[in-house]
Amino acid sequence: MEGEERNELYPVFLKVNNLQTLIVGGGNVALEKLTFLLKSSPNAQVQMVAPYFREETIEKAEAHGVEMINDIYAEKYLEGKHIVIATTDKEEVNVQVYKDCKERTILVNVADNPPYCDFYMGGIVTKGNVKIAISTNGKSPTTAKRLRQFFEEVIPENIDDLVKNLNEYRKTIKGNFEEKVEKLNEFTKSLVEK
Repeated sequence: MEGEERNELYPVFLKVNNLQTLIVGGGNVALEKLTFLLKSSPNAQVQMVAPYFREETIEKAEAHGVEMINDIYAEKYLEGKHIVIATTDKEEVNVQVYKDCKERTILVNVADNPPYCDFYMGGIVTKGNVKIAISTNGKSPTTAKRLRQFFEEVIPENIDDLVKNLNEYRKTIKGNFEEKVEKLNEFTKSLVEK
């Protein structure tokens, strides 16, 4: 369709246990973002800065070795960071975080403010080694949530066995790259056949 809007986001899977992440804020939204991050990657390297932290945030942070700094946001906290998530209820603070990150080419996400985001934290489905990320281009978190629930139901729990078995099978296949792809395609055809 002419004039149809496209989702131009490029999905990547970040090794956040190797990257330094900063969450600015300590309220409900900060807890939500921290929870998403740690659910997907329990060993994520996260630091938080806020003048106040909710009790649940403190519990979650302490359980995962997340460093909490009791202070208002300052530029110095961006030192050595790769990813920053701003979650404060003060728009001027969030915008300042955004501007400071842009000057340093640090990836930044201002929660619930798409124009001030380099990336979105989408819906995530995890079954063992299989992970699916879902994006609605920042338009509808509810749709992303429903799709997540759908995929969680339809992907079998034993998908990880298949992944591991296929990896072992792949190692035994002889021939060049194209021949290996052909054999793996044949072997996995039943996965997507109705």
